Amino acid sequence: MPPVSESSSAETNAAEFSVSEIAFAVKRVVEDSFGYVRVRGEVSGFRGPAASGHCYFSLKDEKARIDSVIWRGTYQKLKVKPEEGLEVIATGRLTTYPGSSKYQIVVDSLEPAGIGALMALLEERKKKLAAEGLFDEDRKQALPYLPRTIGVVTSPTGAVIRDIVHRLADRFPVRVLVWPVRVQGETSADEVARGIAGFNALPPDGTIPRPDLLIVARGGGSIEDLWSFNEEVVARTAAASDIPLISAVGHETDWTLIDFVSDLRAPTPTGAAEMAVPVRHDLVAGAGDLGRRLENAALRHVDRCRTGLRAAERALPSLRDLLALPRQRLDAVSERLARSLLAGTALRRNRFDAVAARLSDETLSRLLARQREMLTTLSARMARSGQIDIARRGQALQGLAVRLAPRLLQRPLADQRRRLTDSDRRRDAAATRLVTDRRQRFEALAKLVGAFGFENVLRRGFAIVRDPDGGIVRSVTSLAAGDDVTVRLADGVIDARVAAIASTGTEPAGATKRTGAGKTSKRRKPAREAKGPDSQGSLF
Repeated sequence: MPPVSESSSAETNAAEFSVSEIAFAVKRVVEDSFGYVRVRGEVSGFRGPAASGHCYFSLKDEKARIDSVIWRGTYQKLKVKPEEGLEVIATGRLTTYPGSSKYQIVVDSLEPAGIGALMALLEERKKKLAAEGLFDEDRKQALPYLPRTIGVVTSPTGAVIRDIVHRLADRFPVRVLVWPVRVQGETSADEVARGIAGFNALPPDGTIPRPDLLIVARGGGSIEDLWSFNEEVVARTAAASDIPLISAVGHETDWTLIDFVSDLRAPTPTGAAEMAVPVRHDLVAGAGDLGRRLENAALRHVDRCRTGLRAAERALPSLRDLLALPRQRLDAVSERLARSLLAGTALRRNRFDAVAARLSDETLSRLLARQREMLTTLSARMARSGQIDIARRGQALQGLAVRLAPRLLQRPLADQRRRLTDSDRRRDAAATRLVTDRRQRFEALAKLVGAFGFENVLRRGFAIVRDPDGGIVRSVTSLAAGDDVTVRLADGVIDARVAAIASTGTEPAGATKRTGAGKTSKRRKPAREAKGPDSQGSLF
């Protein structure tokens, strides 16, 4: 734009403003004219808090949109957080942002636009958590039958905790630990989540006992009053609890997200106490009844055993009858034993007397003298034989020593050593040549077998057909419809039956042709035929 000359500016009476003056003047006009406003619209462009903690988004309807901002301190206090697509009513100050010539609303409070919006938000969260598997039954834990300590997350001043404690005292008194929280309000959801996580963080052997069961309870109310239990942070913390958890929020008709992720849902807080523990009087009565039944069963068993023992006793013979026959046998054997001892002693005495009669001093003296003479003769003969043998061996050694003089042994030893060395060298060379020759022959035979083996032919798609007798079928004329055959392929054997035969009009040599029902006539075999059980001459 060309500069304005002094003459042209002097011709007009319009005041001259700077950009900042105009922007802030518009800002004052907007703020003074509107101040606090309530705007209803759909949240658009919300991506969560920025790095500074502030939230920036837009409110729109079918015709227009307005930029919105929520400061960090305000966002942390909001009961209903903005979510993409949620229809809300925002209350705040209408202002402008001079830096970009835009007007915007600074939101101080946010509420859903009617019950329909809350239910739509609840359904969206429910679908999201269900898709993640937090509602699956297989991930839920079984409740302990008789917990020693129960943790309750609820308000310490309401009637809910009194109802739970009173019901537990009536049914089965146990230790109850209360984690005090707000069950309604802006910070309620975070406090409930911290209560569940806090009970799970207690050590099992600490000064404060770790609960065996958790109850999250609240009385009835509207959907807005129960909205804290529909927050994701509460649902996810309850789903991640290692301690079994019972949700008892609202009345029987009230359902919240924590009811879907908990291990068990109770219709009321009092019902949660009834589900947590059994009735002590019923357990005592049941144990007494089982004890009486056990005692009666033991008495009946003893009676049956006594009756059976008496029946067995009557069936057994008496002790006198059992011992009568063995006692009689013992008496007979005792009499025979005495007589046998006397007879045996007399017999051995007679034998001893007979031997003693043959032995006398003269007999023993003659025997000893004869043995002594024989011993003397053998000793003399042994001495002479030893001297003769020693002399003969000495002469032989002297002759051998003369023949094996050192100067005579040097040449034969050198010749023998040379011959042994030559023999070892020739033997090693011959062994090497033999091994090389055998290896070459083996490799050649292996290549020949690989080239002409029938297995290679089978791998190319051919097959070997055998009749029921195990013979190779070389022609269709040797088969008839209904014959059982076996077909060998490259990777296995197939049992088959001939359904029909279609001949090509040619018949190979050596084929067996059927001449009637069950009769065959054999042609003369060819001059050369492959041998072996798996040979198939017609393939080569």
